[in-house]
Formats: sequence, structure tokens, C-alpha cells
Amino acid sequence: MRAPLQAIAAISPAATTRGLLAAMLLVLATLGPLAGPARAQIDDAPLLLADLDSGAVIFERNATMPWYPASLTKMMTAYVALDAVRNGRAAMNSLLVVSEKAASMPPSKMGFAPGSQITLDNALKIIMVKSANDVAWTIAENLGGGSVDTFVAEMNATARRLGMTDSRFTNPSGLPDLSKRTTARDMAILAQALWRDFPGQRALWGMDAITYGSSVMKNHNGIIGRYAGATGMKTGYVCSSGFNVVATAERNGRRLVAVVLGQMSSHERTALTASLLEHGFQSRGLFGGFGGGRSLASLPRSAVTSPPDLRPIVCDPNRRRGGESDDDTDAIVVAGAPPGASDALAFFAQQRTTLPRVDLPERRAAEPVRVFLGLPEGVSAPPTLAASATAPRPLGAGLPLDILPPPRNVPLIPGLPPPEAPPTVMTRLPPPRPAF
Repeated sequence: MRAPLQAIAAISPAATTRGLLAAMLLVLATLGPLAGPARAQIDDAPLLLADLDSGAVIFERNATMPWYPASLTKMMTAYVALDAVRNGRAAMNSLLVVSEKAASMPPSKMGFAPGSQITLDNALKIIMVKSANDVAWTIAENLGGGSVDTFVAEMNATARRLGMTDSRFTNPSGLPDLSKRTTARDMAILAQALWRDFPGQRALWGMDAITYGSSVMKNHNGIIGRYAGATGMKTGYVCSSGFNVVATAERNGRRLVAVVLGQMSSHERTALTASLLEHGFQSRGLFGGFGGGRSLASLPRSAVTSPPDLRPIVCDPNRRRGGESDDDTDAIVVAGAPPGASDALAFFAQQRTTLPRVDLPERRAAEPVRVFLGLPEGVSAPPTLAASATAPRPLGAGLPLDILPPPRNVPLIPGLPPPEAPPTVMTRLPPPRPAF
């Protein structure tokens, strides 16, 4: 077993006896029931820190161990939807119709009535912030030509195309299904693809909150609005997976992605994510020498073939929790590394180094983005959706540049006179690229 990462309270010398007692009770309440194999499962939970642009791995622990994705699944749902927009099979203002099946999905959900219509743009905002399962199902049904199975098949085909070799999706929401799986490595690859392939939609990943009617719904990602440079991504939680997050941040032109899976609470997840990101920004290149220049693509597959089921641990009714707020600012310590541990962990153990403590401020007042049913003001008619999310791509779809004829009365080559007649284009033109 690799060396565990454990959260410990950083208590100042001036702390009062009362404060010390409170801190001890919190640690005992959170970790006390976990011992032996249970504690080992949490201590071995996957972690990954990488450069978002290059894929260079800064730190990893069990990054290719299979894990249940929970609502991280919705990142792939968003990718397939945006890919349909990019290829002209949908538009951000395409209207999606909520079916009875979609409306029956369990929480988290918006509770829209069957027959309600919502734009793809608003639907994506909702699944990224509220993580609504009914809206994820609505996206899949409408873009799958009425078939969620068709959409899920596209999700899995997209995963293979992106190089997510250890991921399998069975629904668009992340609701429990023991046959689905992913890895920290695959989720980092998906984060790279979302950031790289849809630059015009990056605001989707970092919204602090949305508002629908009089309700304000905050993002579950505890670093947004609190960690300097945070740019967003997605959280996920079911009992079997624990608390998961894919988080991105940028400082001075450098972008990092952290993947933290299998934590016991949202505040532990937030604290570890912030500490990993801070370490990456403070120690650029530290792990390069120890990791041999590893990249996401070069990480070896795990010998583990099935995700662990954390349900008996995370959702144990006898386990007392220290609250589910996102205010945890504990430091993270790497304990002694046994033989066979990674060079990076062994280095940490030798130096008894702590990952940097990040004192996260209170969450600022939300600036919610409004979402609504129907079309936005000024749009008279919705664009029509293609029949299927897996329909053949139109000629020229996905090209980085549109192939357009030269404008009239403009020289083809600077310095030469313009042609007397419009030039003839000898190839079919692709359809106009949709605006993001």
C-alpha cells in the first residue's frame, strides 16, 4: 500500500485548551470509526495533479485505479453536447423538451414538469452547478434523438477517442450503477479536452452560482470563489465513490488540474484540492525529476480491476460527521513511505514535508447566473435539433478554420490587381460554424 495522505489540524501555539479539545473531538469524530481496511481504502484513494495544457504529471497516487465517477459523469455529458454544437447538430439555443422519464429522475434535480422546454445553454449551466439529474437526462434524450442509450454510446465513443482508456459510462447523470467506472487520469484527460476544445464555453466550468426564479443554487466546488486562480470544473458524490472533484486553476499563465477522489466529506475534498494546487504552483518542476517526465498518457494501468465500494464507510449511519461545509483549511501531511512507494512520496517522507496550508476565506457573496425555461428574449424561433447525436458529421465539421471563398474585388495575392470575375470555388463549402 502506498503512503497515506492524512489531514491534520494546524493549531497555533496560542490556541486555548478549549480550542485544542474541540479540534481533537472533531478529528476523533471524523476519523475514529475508520480503522484497518476501511482507513486503508480512504488513504489509498486516487489523487492526481497535472499541467492542464501539457499533461505533465506533477503528483499522482493510484491515478489509474478504477473509481466510480458519480456526477463527474456530467463532464462527459457536457463534452458530447458541446461537440454536437461544434459540429452543427445542435445550437446553444436549441430547445430541449423534458420527458416524463427525465422528470422522474431522483435528486439532485430541478423538478421541471414534463413538457417543459429549456435551451441547451441553460441546461448545461444547470448540470455544471446544480448537478441536476433530470436536466442531464433531458440533454441526453434530446441530443440522442429520443434515445438515452444512443447518447451514452456517444459518451463512450468520445471517451475512447480522447484516450480515456479506463472509463465506461452507463447513464448521462452519474447516478449509481456498479458497471460504470473511470480513473483520476481519465478525468484529467477529459478536463484537458473540455478546456482545449471549447474555449468559448470556459465560463461554464467556473460559475459560482445560478438562480432560477427566487432560488439561488451555489456550486458544490468548494474552491470556486475561495482559492486564488480557481477556474472551475466539477464535483461528484455517491455513497460508493465518496466525495470527488476535478478542479482547475490558473496563475501567471500556468494552468493546473487536480483530481481528488474518494474523500470522506466535502470539506476534506476541498482542503486536499487546494493544498495540491498550491503545491503545484509553489514548486514548479519539483516532481519532474522524480517522476521521470511522466505524462497523463504514460501512466501505467492499475493492477486493480474493479472500483472499491465505499458505501459501508462513507454512508455508515453510525459515523459522526464534522459537518459538510467547505471551510476546511487543514494542512496535509505525507506519512512515511513503505518500500515500493513512488519516488515523490518517498521524498516527502524523507523530508517530512507538509503540503502547503491554504487558508481559504469564507465564500464570497454569490453572483448567480440566471437560468430559465423557454427561449431567451429576442429569439423568435428555436433552431431544430438533428435526429441523432451519432449522425454523420457534415463535410468540414470540426475543422479549425472555415474554408471560405475570397471576397469580391479583393486581390488573391497582395499587390496584384483584383480578379474581374468572382473566383470559382471547386469544393463544397461546410455549413457555417455555430457561434459559442
